[in-house]
This record gives sequence, C-alpha cells and structure tokens, in this order.
Amino acid sequence: MTEVEPVGRIGNTIKKMSVKQKKLKTARHRRLRRTVKIGGKVIGDGQPVFFIAEIGINHNGDIKIAKKLISEAARVGCDAVKFQKRTVDIVYTPEDLARPRESPFGLTNGDLKRGLEFEEKEYKEVDKHCKKEKIMWFASPWDTESVDFLEKFKVPCYKVASACLTDDKLLKKIKATDKPVILSTGMSTEEQIDHAVRILGTRNLIILHCVSTYPAADNELNLRCIRTLRNRYDVPIGYSGHEVGLSPPLLAVGLGASVIERHITLDRAMWGSDQAASVEIAGLVRLVRDIKLASAMLGDGKKKILPSEEPILQKLRRMK
Repeated sequence: MTEVEPVGRIGNTIKKMSVKQKKLKTARHRRLRRTVKIGGKVIGDGQPVFFIAEIGINHNGDIKIAKKLISEAARVGCDAVKFQKRTVDIVYTPEDLARPRESPFGLTNGDLKRGLEFEEKEYKEVDKHCKKEKIMWFASPWDTESVDFLEKFKVPCYKVASACLTDDKLLKKIKATDKPVILSTGMSTEEQIDHAVRILGTRNLIILHCVSTYPAADNELNLRCIRTLRNRYDVPIGYSGHEVGLSPPLLAVGLGASVIERHITLDRAMWGSDQAASVEIAGLVRLVRDIKLASAMLGDGKKKILPSEEPILQKLRRMK
C-alpha cells in the first residue's frame, strides 16, 4: 500500500509537531554539547564554575614565587593554575629584543623576556609541585615550538591567548594535539573569532569573553558579550578578566559563564606588567567563595515548589 502525504488540518498538525520535535531535539542536543571535560572536571551549563588562577608571568622569573602562588590557588579551591610559554627568539624579532627596556634583568627587552621565561628545569618543578598540591596546570603557548615543549608534560588542555587568536599556524598545531582548547577573545572581532573556531572546531572548545587592557576599565568590560557568544557558538562560554574589582566575575557567572579566569599575585604592588590587573590572595579567597555561592544561587532554572516551601504553602496559601 502506497503511503500518502497527510493533508488538511491533520497533516498540518503533524507537520507542526514534527518541527516542534526537531526544535526540542536540537535544544537537547545543544545542552548535551555544551560540556567539555578537562582533567576529570566537566565544564558547561549546569556544572560548577571552573576557576582558573592565571599565574602567567607574575612569578617574575622566580620559581619560589610560582610555587607559593600554586599552593595558595590550591588552598583557596581553584581548579587549575595557568602559565604562559614562549620561545623568546621565535615570538620576538631581533630588533624587538634589542630595544632598550630597563628591568631587574637588564637594560634590553630581550633581557626582560628571557628573565621572565621558565624553561624545562622550572616547569619540572611546577609539574611536581602541582601534583603535590593536587591542582591542574597548563599554559598559553605563543608559538608552535612551545606546544611541543608543553606536550612533554602531558598538560590536560591548551589556552589560546587573545594575542594569538589570528595565528592560524599555532591554532592548527594546538588542534592537532586533540586536547581541549580554551580560546580567549580579547581585541578580536566576531569574524576573527568565527575564523578561529572554524580551525579549532567546536568539539572540546571553550570560548572566553575578554577585554585586553591591563587593568580593564569597568565601562569597557561589556559583559553582555557573554550572552552574545552563548547565542553564537554551541560551546561553553566563560570570562577572562583583567579588572581591578571582584564583582565582574560574579556578574559574568550570572550571565552564563561556565569558566572564570583571573590573574593572581602575592602583592599588586610587586614589579611586573600584570600585577596591577591581578587579584591578591585575600581577594581570591572571597572571589572563589562567592562564585561557588553564585553557582548555587542560580539553580537549575526550573520553576517548582521546593520541599522547604511546603510548610509555608500549607500555612499561607489560600485554597479555593
């Protein structure tokens, strides 16, 4: 018997139901896709906020400072610490390295960059100390050779710094590791982000809204971009902040951020270009605590009568 196309109101109803079912299926699919797993931690909608303590170059080339920051981040309850890795002679031109720039390491920009850079000896200590403190670590590689360097330590994921978002060669190198990628989007257009996402793919990708000024002014944070990114890309969205205060990350969580990244320091008055845009340990304690509270306060978004409301309902609700 030949199957015929439903017609009339019944046929239209079936077609409408089919469209609705497809939309529901797509919505369920989106919810399922919006998770990424890093080192045993599931990141995405409905999951605890993943907090990254960005050490970056705030160790000032001193492994003792780096270890202290790692220990404090672990004690506070951060999920991971992050560093920056550069092959100095590749990332910077000879002319740039020769440029005069006074620092504790010497009189040229090259002295500064080499003085701040950890090499294999220091990263072995970082790796050992993080294992001791039971906290993950990874880094932002600024060149393909640094990806090879970090692979020796079996890092759980990679971070793409905002400055590297348009470096196709680096993106392809990171993509080839088949590890989760966290992409920062400071000083980038939607078209540039689209291009980077096409290279990296959406599987195992997290995108962070970011404003690349140090420190960032409150009126330039544009936190509503978190919603813009959530609507545009089917991946977990987070926020990488460089502001002075502690409230923007909390607002970011309220807007749907699944990941928060903040620079940390032992003292904002220390020498270094990123110290002023960083959070001291006392502030980090409050920030991590309040983000955990904010996550609990947001709930699952489903309206229902809570068990704790039942006695009040019985007492106050007027029944007819």
